[in-house]
Amino acid sequence: MWLIDSSIGRKLIMSISGVFLVLFLLFHSLMNIVVIISPVGYNKICEFLGANWYAVVGSGVLAAGFVIHILYALYLSFLNLKARGNKSYAIKNNQKSVEWASQNMLVLGAIVIGFLILHLFNFWYKMQYAELTGAADSTTAANGVYWVSKLFSNPVYSIIYLVWLSALWFHLTHGVWSALQTLGINNKTWLPRVKLISNIISTLVILMFMSIPIYFILGFQPQV
Repeated sequence: MWLIDSSIGRKLIMSISGVFLVLFLLFHSLMNIVVIISPVGYNKICEFLGANWYAVVGSGVLAAGFVIHILYALYLSFLNLKARGNKSYAIKNNQKSVEWASQNMLVLGAIVIGFLILHLFNFWYKMQYAELTGAADSTTAANGVYWVSKLFSNPVYSIIYLVWLSALWFHLTHGVWSALQTLGINNKTWLPRVKLISNIISTLVILMFMSIPIYFILGFQPQV
């Protein structure tokens, strides 16, 4: 099959599936920062999304794309290691100019995956999943401010969360422009601009995520 057997096809799958990761993170960063701006509004968002069918379908689609991205990244890394040693699957025009993130995408991806599982357990599992399965009443499951405060009031977790977000930033800054390059935006005029835009978007997403643990580390608490 062309998508699997050719290098361009493989990069295309990684690029398209990576878009799901970016959309997932962008949506959640915009949603999560509301807990600082308006705790009441954040709880309303959690209640609105809750166990609604469209939220479940949307989460399922994004999760499916994300899972494909993860599994295919592992598959490509295995092929690359087997074929030519520890080299990135990313496009390399000049070995001396290869970015650190490009050379360590597998390591960065492993860090992102590991903490994402922990993050999903601490939030999605205790909120939307609990509401869907009836493991908790809807009032408790939809109380996002309670769960956020409970978790990030622990400074150790907040610091670990910041470290994870740093790894995620490196992964995104390389991954976004690399995906767009694979999708055809690769001429000398546009590629530098794409890199700049990718870095700005990635940085804004990560800063929105980081603002929450920093908010708690500084001693603030959201009031409902």
